[in-house]
Amino acid sequence: MTQAMNKPPMKTAAEALEHLLAQAKPSAEVEVVNTQDALGRILATDILSQVDVPPMNNTQMDGYAVRVADIESAGQSFNVSQRIPAGHVGTELKSGTIARIFTGATIPPGADAVVMQEDCVVSGDQITIQEVPQQGQWIRLQGEDLKAGGVALSKGTYLRAQELGVAASAGYHQLPVTKKIKVAAFFTGDELTLPGQPLKPGAIYNSNRDTLLACIRSLGCEATDLGIVPDTLEATRDALRRASKDYDLIITSGGVSVGEEDHIKPAVTAEGRLDMWQIAIKPGKPLAFGAVKKQGANHLETWFMGLPGNPVSSFVTFLLFVRPFITKLQGRAHANAPTIMMRADFDWSKPDRRNEFLRVRINAQGGLDLFPNQSSGVLTSASWADGLVDNPPLQAIKRGDMVKYMPFAGMI
Repeated sequence: MTQAMNKPPMKTAAEALEHLLAQAKPSAEVEVVNTQDALGRILATDILSQVDVPPMNNTQMDGYAVRVADIESAGQSFNVSQRIPAGHVGTELKSGTIARIFTGATIPPGADAVVMQEDCVVSGDQITIQEVPQQGQWIRLQGEDLKAGGVALSKGTYLRAQELGVAASAGYHQLPVTKKIKVAAFFTGDELTLPGQPLKPGAIYNSNRDTLLACIRSLGCEATDLGIVPDTLEATRDALRRASKDYDLIITSGGVSVGEEDHIKPAVTAEGRLDMWQIAIKPGKPLAFGAVKKQGANHLETWFMGLPGNPVSSFVTFLLFVRPFITKLQGRAHANAPTIMMRADFDWSKPDRRNEFLRVRINAQGGLDLFPNQSSGVLTSASWADGLVDNPPLQAIKRGDMVKYMPFAGMI
C-alpha cells in the first residue's frame, strides 16, 4: 500500500474546531478589578443591579412638566409654578400650572407628561402649549432600563465600553473577571530575523511575531514573546519546558511540517502529547494541537498550538482555530465569529478542492472586492482586506453571487 493511501483524510475546518473546543475548559480563576480597569475582560459571574435604573421617573427633554388632563387643546397658556433642575426634586404639581424642568430632573408628583420647550411659546410669565401632549410623553420611567435585583450583565460577557457603563449605572465600582489567559509564543526558523537587525543572505524579517502577538493581546490575553528558537530539537524542547511553567497556552509559528529541520512534532511529543492535522483549508492546512507537561507539577499541562509559517496561513488559522479556543478558555459567551451573506463583486473561476478563505474588502456599492493576489505569502492581502469570504470546496463564484463574509472586526 502506498504512502498516499496510508495518509489519513484531511479534517474539515468544522471537525478541527469541534475537537479543539471539546478539549478547552473555561478558567475557574477569578479576580476583582476596578470597573475602569475591566475593559476587554470577561465577566466571571452574573452581576445584579443594586438600584433601579433610572432610580426615579425623569424627563428626557428640557421643557415643561404638565398634567395631561389640564390641556384640552393646543394654544392654552399656563403659569410656571416651580423650576426643577436635574438633581433636585420638585413639589406636587398643582392643577392648572406647569413646571419648568430640565433634562434628567425628577418628574414632580401629579405630572404625567413633558412638553419639550420647542413646542412652547414664552410670553412673560405665560407659557403657551402649542400641542396636546400624550400621557407619558418624554418621561423615562423608574427602572425601565434595569430593575433592582435583576441581572445587569451576565457571566461570560466580554466587557466593552458600553458594558462598563451598564456596570457603573448598576452601582458597581469593581467587577469579578476571569484571570487573563497567559500565552507564550515562540517562532522557529533559522531564516528569521527581527526587524531592526540587518538581513543576512537567505533571511527574512519575522512578520508572524508581531501579527500573532497583536492577535493574542487583542483578545485580552497576557502575551509573552519567547523569541526565535534555533532549528534544533534540543532548543525547541527547552523552549517548551520553559514556557510550560507559567503559561496556559503555547503558540508557535513554523516547523509544523515534516521536513528534517521541523522539530515541533518530536519536541512536543517528547515533552507531552501532540496531534498533527492536515486541515482542508486554504490558506492553512497544517495545524498542530496538544499539550506540554508542566515542569514539577504532576498531571498538569499547558496547551500547545502550532501554526504554519506562511504569514497569511498563520493569521487565518489563528482566527479560525486559536481565537475560538482562547475564548472558550476565557469562559466568554457569544464569541462565535459573525458570518454575513454579502454580494461578491468579483469572479472566482478556479476554486480549490479545499475550503478557501479569501481576503476581501467591502466597497462603496455594498459589495465585496477581492484582493488580486491570494497567495499565503502575501500578508498585504490581509492588511488591505476587512474580512474573509468562507468559500466551500470546489465552489466557483460569479459576480453577483451571495457569499459568506466574515468581518475581521468580529474576530480581532
